[in-house]
Amino acid sequence: MNIQRDTHDYEAWLARHLTLVAHDLDCKHTRMAKAPFPFFRATFYRWAQQWAHVGASLARAPAVLSVGDLHVENFGTWRDGEGRLIWGINDFDEAFPLPYTNDLVRLATSVHLTIAAGDLSLKTRDACEAILAGYTEGLQAGGRPLVLAEKHPRLRAQATSSLRDPAAFWEKLTKLPTVQADLPPSAIKAIERLLPEAGLRYRVVHRCAGLGSLGRQRWVAIAEWRGGYLAREAKALAPPAWVWANGRKEGPESFYQRIVAQAVRAPDPHLRLTKRWVTRRLAPDCSRIELADLPHERDETWPLCAMGWETANVHLGSQKAITAVARDLLQRPRGWLHRAAEEMADIVHKDWAAWKEHA
Repeated sequence: MNIQRDTHDYEAWLARHLTLVAHDLDCKHTRMAKAPFPFFRATFYRWAQQWAHVGASLARAPAVLSVGDLHVENFGTWRDGEGRLIWGINDFDEAFPLPYTNDLVRLATSVHLTIAAGDLSLKTRDACEAILAGYTEGLQAGGRPLVLAEKHPRLRAQATSSLRDPAAFWEKLTKLPTVQADLPPSAIKAIERLLPEAGLRYRVVHRCAGLGSLGRQRWVAIAEWRGGYLAREAKALAPPAWVWANGRKEGPESFYQRIVAQAVRAPDPHLRLTKRWVTRRLAPDCSRIELADLPHERDETWPLCAMGWETANVHLGSQKAITAVARDLLQRPRGWLHRAAEEMADIVHKDWAAWKEHA
């Protein structure tokens, strides 16, 4: 396998299913060369190719409807139907039925890469044990959404930190230029269904965001309504990268709607899906939390425990498989997650070095 060739092949396959934005793809390729972690985030299609190399026992583990592209920056906040602030996984573009071990190993691999980059100071083995502890506890408890009200004070502090300042958020978003080209009618329809009232005037901007989905069309409608700004985003949906990696000519529809509906979750009422678009509310309290937002504390294991717990919340949506998952988890030898993540991190580093050399 060659990373340059496979990236070209994947993007050509993706272009058959949706319209790609050439400038954003160029930006993505540049960011992939900067460091292993951005490369890792941007190349889930590569992970889908290489996952089986970590060992047959992991690939044979009980299957659940999985996040797929899970990593430490795939978590954020939203408001549920009661207006409560919720923390959890906020991107399911690559959801697919997979061994439950996939999400755990990918999350742990992302931690290995961030530790190697100096963004976390704890030991990789301790980090993996924290993820497993949170996941196991979540399964045993039957799951519970992470509501940031009277509980989870450290997550609440993280979610409401000055780094998520509303003035800075809206200044950055409103400075984006208005899109002059015609938008796809299906995107306009999806966005307008999310607006608080019919006929509300808005302007549309193009937002360059994310890494795994960078290159897909992403439109944001911005309006002033009752004394303040509001924003609604439509992002193009694509078949999961697993379909491409498995060599299928045509893929299934996205599993996004299904995984959100069946997970143990306090759902975001503004998250809606059509055949072509995932639409949602954008706001300072409804966005992804980056690794830099994590407070620097002596104990860096607690957010990883929370990530493990939230992963269990998602896997618990596959109720028929949970007994087998719990049994399989108990039978695994101590240190299995650390060893698998270490092996995958080495593969990522080699791919990144090859990409950087020819970027």
